[in-house]
Amino acid sequence: MKNDIKHILLSLKNVFTYVLGFKEGTDIPATIAGIKKDIGFAGHTAWILMFSIFIASIGLNVNSTAVIIGAMLISPLMGPILGVGLSVATNDYDTLLRSLKNIGIAIFISLFTSTLYFLITPLDIAQSELIARTKPTILDVLVALLGGFAGIIAGSRKEKGNVVSGVAIATALMPPLCTAGYGLAHLNWEYFLGAFYLFFINSIFISLATFIIVRYLKFPLVEYVNKEKLKRYKIMLISFLIIILIPSTVIFYYVIQETRFKVKTEDFVAAECSMEGSELLNYKLTYNDTLSVIDLYYMGAEINAPKIAQLEANLRRYELTKGNWIPITDAVIIKVHQEGGKDFNFDEKLSELNNTLRMKILEDIYTKNEELVQGKDQKIKLLEDRIMTLSKQDTIPFLQLSKEMKYQIPTFEKFAYSKLIEVTTSTDSFYYDTIPVFLVKLASKQKSSSKKSTLAKAESWLQIRLSDEKIKVLEY
Repeated sequence: MKNDIKHILLSLKNVFTYVLGFKEGTDIPATIAGIKKDIGFAGHTAWILMFSIFIASIGLNVNSTAVIIGAMLISPLMGPILGVGLSVATNDYDTLLRSLKNIGIAIFISLFTSTLYFLITPLDIAQSELIARTKPTILDVLVALLGGFAGIIAGSRKEKGNVVSGVAIATALMPPLCTAGYGLAHLNWEYFLGAFYLFFINSIFISLATFIIVRYLKFPLVEYVNKEKLKRYKIMLISFLIIILIPSTVIFYYVIQETRFKVKTEDFVAAECSMEGSELLNYKLTYNDTLSVIDLYYMGAEINAPKIAQLEANLRRYELTKGNWIPITDAVIIKVHQEGGKDFNFDEKLSELNNTLRMKILEDIYTKNEELVQGKDQKIKLLEDRIMTLSKQDTIPFLQLSKEMKYQIPTFEKFAYSKLIEVTTSTDSFYYDTIPVFLVKLASKQKSSSKKSTLAKAESWLQIRLSDEKIKVLEY
């Protein structure tokens, strides 16, 4: 039995060695020569870096992932970073100094180029691709380490592959430098420090991966260091790595807590925030580890203090604050913003929501039926159903519509409603259509010159409000 177990374990070891072993096929002289050749930034390499930085900056500026990937493919930034890992692993101090000097040159060229671009470009909005590079986490460290392993293992083979290009894309060395340039151009130090920290940890852990693999493959040492110095260097290296890991770990924990907060509060909004007589237009979640805020935007009947107190009581069931195993935040407050209530800054606060969310509100409230229409037959069936419904009862909420019209147009006084038959004739046929018409009475104090634009605004709003593009608005 013991012999059988030993035989099985030996067989498994041989299988794993065959599948996962990569020492065989290593070309040590060619690997060292290749890395040293790519360290320098002078002449054509500096121009290639400059052009790739411009391309990456444009990609970040217009939020184009494809352009950013193309820029990373032609970037020569990996060379000196691999050189640092190689030189530390082989005790080659001349190569280390040369690598560090060229990393400094590359950083200067990158920051100068990207800052210049973001100073002259008219597009100064920070897009999602750019913002994503401002908050590095421990996951970015993991990507850099694994990418570095893949890069140096592939680079040490006799038969070279295209893995290094993939490593450049995965670890994304260049976009953080471009984002740092954006921060310099706009004096946004949060963006600059966050993006530069991301580049720094990427560079460090790619070099660390190179160091580990070079030591594992037993590349020849250029100089030898006594055991005491070597032990001291190891302690310094480990301490340095721990120090630079701390901020990314803290940020990652903050991201996890923010995600937990959003998931739980979205569940709370969906389950608890519907109010009879009022409609929840939108909500905004603001996370902070000490005080988080849930802003609720309503239209309709006023939501009084007892209802708000009930919302706050229901929120306690969602385990957000202290008293739970891992509290997400110290405290959460609910702010209710409502038209017709005590919050007179409703319109101002609602305008803080971005245009994308506003469009989503309109789509959710007024055009849900359109999502069900996927073909010609379905459209015909929907129109037939609507005609049958309209023939049986009047579906226009006149009282609510009057309140909302007064909110949209302060000079509005009253309106009348009717349906007119429109007849169109041609040389060989004629057809007719039913046109909903609103006759709107405006305050006499409004100037005649502005009445036309006011009526046009009312017509556009009613068309959206009632999901009917045929609505016409006239004055009486």
